[in-house]
Amino acid sequence: MITALGGGVGAAKFLEGLCSVIGDEQLNVIVNTGDDICLNGLNISPDIDTVIYRLSGVIDRNKGWGLDGDTFNSLNSLERFGLDTWFNIGDKDIATHIYRTYLRGKGHTPTEITSKISEAFNIPQNIKIIPMTDQDVETWIQTNEGEMHFQEYLVKRRMVPQVCRVTIRGINHASPAPGVIDLIKNARAVIICPSNPIISIGPIVQVRGVRDALKNTQAKVVAISPLVGGMPLKGPADRLMRGLGLEVSSAQIARLYSDFLDTMVIDIEDGHENQEIADLGLKTLVVDTVMSDSKKAATLASFVFELI
Repeated sequence: MITALGGGVGAAKFLEGLCSVIGDEQLNVIVNTGDDICLNGLNISPDIDTVIYRLSGVIDRNKGWGLDGDTFNSLNSLERFGLDTWFNIGDKDIATHIYRTYLRGKGHTPTEITSKISEAFNIPQNIKIIPMTDQDVETWIQTNEGEMHFQEYLVKRRMVPQVCRVTIRGINHASPAPGVIDLIKNARAVIICPSNPIISIGPIVQVRGVRDALKNTQAKVVAISPLVGGMPLKGPADRLMRGLGLEVSSAQIARLYSDFLDTMVIDIEDGHENQEIADLGLKTLVVDTVMSDSKKAATLASFVFELI
């Protein structure tokens, strides 16, 4: 049994590659929900949906999120009512959010809802996708232009404001979703996906008991850096790390994970950081981590699978 932690496009790509090499072995994916947002009355879980869409083969591969071939008629029509339309929700995608919101209204937990959505999208039986918590948490970014929800910073403001602080609202009261701790403790390997360390992995390890479970598990814990040549291929990891006073490097990410990590996987372009990571007492694997297509994602996953 393998357990993976992650969120975002990079994690979804890697997980698709991993699923192609693990055969029938059980894979549990604990997904960040700090990116969740309630918009126009709909409960939206971007990281969970991106993982489900990718693993079910229906994702828009050009964008890396949303559903392939989607249209945006509903979003365009909402403009006449003066509602927010900056968050790009397609017509088929919106059905997922309506279904999620409907089930929340019926009293179902995010864990139960994620299971139902996974089943509807025909996720294989040996793959279990789980939210990090059933409590509502939200990532907010304090910027030089004021505080805003992470999605507003990312999508509406296109990462332009300068980051000053990151706050995960509700995280102090968030308990792990059912099974999360056991899935970490009982795994033969735990993989930290190539995800943003601040707003994708950070919220997961801040959920009560998760970091301790990572430190105490007998499983080998492997992390893949989302940086290539000291920069993210997508997303605001560099802006967030720099705004928090952190060095933008794979070695810095290794330091953030060092209390529970065994091995750090870094890109060839960052091979010069190998010794700095080794000085933390960690093993390293230097390979090509750029997942420009499914074949390259599977190749990276094969390296990690062999490692564990």
